[in-house]
Formats: sequence, structure tokens, C-alpha cells
Amino acid sequence: MATLESDCARRFKAVNEIIERHGKRPERLVAVLQEVQEVYRYLPEEVLQYVATGMGVSPAEVFGVATFYENFSLKPKGKYIIRCCDGTACHVHGSEALLTAIRQRLQLTAPETTTPDLMFTLETVACLGACALAPVVTINDKVYGQVTPDQMVALIDELAGGEKDGKD
Repeated sequence: MATLESDCARRFKAVNEIIERHGKRPERLVAVLQEVQEVYRYLPEEVLQYVATGMGVSPAEVFGVATFYENFSLKPKGKYIIRCCDGTACHVHGSEALLTAIRQRLQLTAPETTTPDLMFTLETVACLGACALAPVVTINDKVYGQVTPDQMVALIDELAGGEKDGKD
């Protein structure tokens, strides 16, 4: 129990530091939420309430900003965020097979986007702006171009294996 309490105190301490660093200024709300999301990898509801109180703005305003911008997530995301482009160039060059291979390897069904262990999140995007490298995938903002389904599965296995190796 003490560990849980100290973990909560630590996390809210980080939120307090973020709010203080931005001077509790309402016009800095987006920047505050970006930093908070870096701490949690998403925006938990109780933290959004805390941010509203700490910044002196309404919870509705905070939730409005958090739901308006696509980069914010109200659901937990994995440690590794895989963004697979399905724009025209990538689609023509096999992104559909790539998405299928990723979903199969991660055992994700169509509505699921994050693995139960919070290791991986799969997002489909309209364009990553690297059409010459189609099909393109990013993992935590690192770009992988002209990737095949087999290469993608091997990359996921490498990342998952590295986590297991790191825990031993």
C-alpha cells in the first residue's frame, strides 16, 4: 500500500512541477497536457481533473482540449507506438499486408489498438510524409521505410525480446 501511495505522490508531484513550470497560465494548457502525457503515455481522467484544479480552469475546458487534438489520448498507450501509414503511396506498396502482419503478431483484433501488457500500440495514419519510402512505419517516431511484413514482425520480436532480456 505504501508503494502505491508513494507512486501516486510521485506522479502528481510531476504534474505539479509541470503546472508550476508553465506558471499556471491557462494559455499554456496544451503544453501542460503534452508534458503530462509524456509522464503517463496518455491522459488519465483523474489527472485531467487535477490539471484543471491546478491551473484554475474548468474541467470542461481541459477535457475539450484533450479530446480536440488527435495527439492526445484518453486511453493507455503502449511503450512502443507503431504508426503505420495507409496513405495512397503506402497502400499501393503493401501497407494493408503490413497492418495485417502487425495485428497478427501483436494478437490485436480490429477495435483493439494496444496490447494488454501495454507494450505496443498500433495506429493507422493517413500520411507520414515519407511517400518515397512506402510503405512506411514509425516506432516511437523512428522511421522505417520500404518495410516488409516479415521485417516488421522481426522488428517487433526484437523489441519484445529486448524487453525480456532487460528484465532478467
